[in-house]
Formats: sequence, C-alpha cells, structure tokens
Amino acid sequence: MVNEPAVDVLIRKLGTDEEPISRYALCTVASKRARQILETERNASVPSNTKEKELLTACKDIADGKVIIAKD
Repeated sequence: MVNEPAVDVLIRKLGTDEEPISRYALCTVASKRARQILETERNASVPSNTKEKELLTACKDIADGKVIIAKD
C-alpha cells in the first residue's frame, strides 16, 4: 500500500477540477509507469541501487508532475 504520496494528491495531479480521474485510472497509469521503470532497469547494464519498489517510484513521478495522461 502506498501511503506517501497520498492517493488524493495523485488523483488531483492527474485530473482537473472539472474532470477528476478515477482511482481505477490512477491505478492504470501508475502500473504502466512502474512497468516502464522495470523495463528500463532490465535494459540498463548497471543495476539499480535504489531500494524503492517500482510502484512507489511511479507514484512519486506522478506526484512530481513527471507523468501526465493523454486522452484519445
């Protein structure tokens, strides 16, 4: 379970005041970002020294504004 950053903060970061995203959409975005991080680490020749799980890193990226969603 991710406690920090809070789920409400992540939902506000990805959505807008007029159109907030759902928790399901947040889970989808976070899991896709976590898979990207895993794939990058697998392809890198140097192993990662971080002890954070990929999902936590993905949530921090969302909170920092590094991840946005694009609607089709």
